[in-house]
Amino acid sequence: MGPLAHRKFAEWTQGLDTREAMVSIFYHIRDIPYAIVTGPEFRDPERGPEKMLAEGRGSCGPKHYLLAMMYRRLNVDAVYATFPFFWQEQAVRYPPALREDASLLPLAYHLACRVRIGCRWALVDATWDPPLRKAGFPVNLHWDGIADTACAVSPPGSPERPARSRTRAGRQCPGQGNGEIVPQEGERDHWEAEDRVRYHNERTGARTPADIQRTGRFYEKLNEWLGKVREQEYPGGME
Repeated sequence: MGPLAHRKFAEWTQGLDTREAMVSIFYHIRDIPYAIVTGPEFRDPERGPEKMLAEGRGSCGPKHYLLAMMYRRLNVDAVYATFPFFWQEQAVRYPPALREDASLLPLAYHLACRVRIGCRWALVDATWDPPLRKAGFPVNLHWDGIADTACAVSPPGSPERPARSRTRAGRQCPGQGNGEIVPQEGERDHWEAEDRVRYHNERTGARTPADIQRTGRFYEKLNEWLGKVREQEYPGGME
């Protein structure tokens, strides 16, 4: 962790036991305003969290790189979980023009974390900040530090609701207590950040120049719209 992340870790966990610290870290990272910033520093697993904390905004990548760093600092095992999705299939109240732009985008790759809690691996997703709930984003408003959160995105072909883990607190652990990860459909888990970066780059590296251009324009418009949602300028239900 960089110096700013070290300071934030100390602030967010001071005087708390492990479970309380996990919840505190989750809420603080979740509340960082979501924005897609495509610069190389933001995409880097080490530099991205520092840049995000300095600028006060970030997407699922730096958010979950930071979450994993901080949980490992607590001696809690965390791995990276990638979920493929299409922006146009998300149950979000996009403005019409933005929805049309989303319909032209290639498959995208969301990042969350799997965190070992007891003998099971819980899905922990801190992507969407609470104001975005007004536009239909599946914000994880409450987390007890034990159960799975909802995944921030719906998998391809399932736009009705965000994905959820197939394991739940209180059920017998898979693998007779061996702590095996039970992935969702399409989920790819990465023990190291380098593997996640390599996997993501392999998939997105196949995009055409037109895909890259359309995706970049969509990100710019999405960030602008999210700012309006937070400022309560967005009339909910507009389609």
